[in-house]
Amino acid sequence: MTKAIYPGSFDPVTLGHLNLVQRGAKIFDELIVCVASNPGKNPMFSLEERLELFKDAVADLSSVRVETFDGLLVDAAKQFDASVVLRGLRAVSDFDYEFQMAHMNHQLSPGIETMFMMTGDEHFYLSSGLVKEVAILGGDIHPFVPEHVAKALDKRTK
Repeated sequence: MTKAIYPGSFDPVTLGHLNLVQRGAKIFDELIVCVASNPGKNPMFSLEERLELFKDAVADLSSVRVETFDGLLVDAAKQFDASVVLRGLRAVSDFDYEFQMAHMNHQLSPGIETMFMMTGDEHFYLSSGLVKEVAILGGDIHPFVPEHVAKALDKRTK
């Protein structure tokens, strides 16, 4: 049985994130979305809110569960007995950072592999930061996030 984790701050979850989860769920026996506490990023939503928003977004995917983690990614992988880290790549600019992280994680825990997956064509430009910026400036974020996330963003930015 192959378990993978898909880590991120997910502040908030976007349709790009969900695209990777849906595709990853077809590849792995179990996919664990790991919502990082990452207080250094000054999140708009609390860890608990991000956890619930993601849980609601993947409620129909039986092989996907959503958990939180704090600390090193390799420790989270060990905690959840995952042998693969799933990471999304939107553009070449993502690759440099992800490449370094994959090698550092491999040095810290050689038994954990990183799998890169290209974001779908329709979502490659999306980021949580851009979605939040559009929401704060009063733009329509419905094409970029699930409906329940759009409502949460709308409520938070009003």
